[in-house]
Amino acid sequence: MSATDVPATPPTEGPYDPTLKLVLPGKGLAAGAGWDWVTEGWTLFAKAPLMWIVSLLVIFVGAIAVGLVPFLGQLLFQLVQAAIAAGYMVACRSLEKGGEFEIEHLMAGFSKRFVPLLIVGALVLVGWIAILLICMAFVGVGMIGALMAGDPENAAHAMMASAGSIILGVLVMMALMVPLMAAYWFAPALVMMHDMKPVAAMKESFFACFRNFVPFLVYSIVMMIAGFVAVIPFGLGMLVWVPVAIASTYVAYRQIFTED
Repeated sequence: MSATDVPATPPTEGPYDPTLKLVLPGKGLAAGAGWDWVTEGWTLFAKAPLMWIVSLLVIFVGAIAVGLVPFLGQLLFQLVQAAIAAGYMVACRSLEKGGEFEIEHLMAGFSKRFVPLLIVGALVLVGWIAILLICMAFVGVGMIGALMAGDPENAAHAMMASAGSIILGVLVMMALMVPLMAAYWFAPALVMMHDMKPVAAMKESFFACFRNFVPFLVYSIVMMIAGFVAVIPFGLGMLVWVPVAIASTYVAYRQIFTED
């Protein structure tokens, strides 16, 4: 391993890389930063495209294997999402410094800082469950009204009448997903790279995302368009889109939370 590589095993305490100086609260950036995140994310992907794709396939196979355990397998995979994301942040740091992308980097989030990252994953999972329950409360009212109609014709009318409740439930779910994702977006990087506490990391991530609402809007539009293009060739473009999305998240973290 060269001097520029980032070690796969994080230190027990303190920042992962002391050369990264944390800035709190996160900086507010201009609208054009959203485009920069995408282009610089592509640059990180282009430094090791094969390893990015191999890493995705490894995680995909692992997810399938864990998913073979009914319910608990899917629950476990959701809980370790933050640890997986943290490993990618370590890999991005290595590439940024001119080092290599090693599969061992992906395991960094499962070493010394696994518990805080697991807590982040658990908090997000609880948030998702709460949002789904709220959505089901709205949708459930409409569905019960439809089922109580009796015959098919009346059931169809009841379904039409309950469409408003169903649509409202979906809109409420989408509205609640935004702050939850904002709280999660930078949390794995802050926990992994700066040894922040889970709740504190999610709080800083939440406010940083809304402080940079316009850059995120630009970023979302660009990535959405790229996503539509990525699925055209039998979905194979997602093998590029997903790594760029991960790498661009790292770039955004660097620009918002660290000194230049």
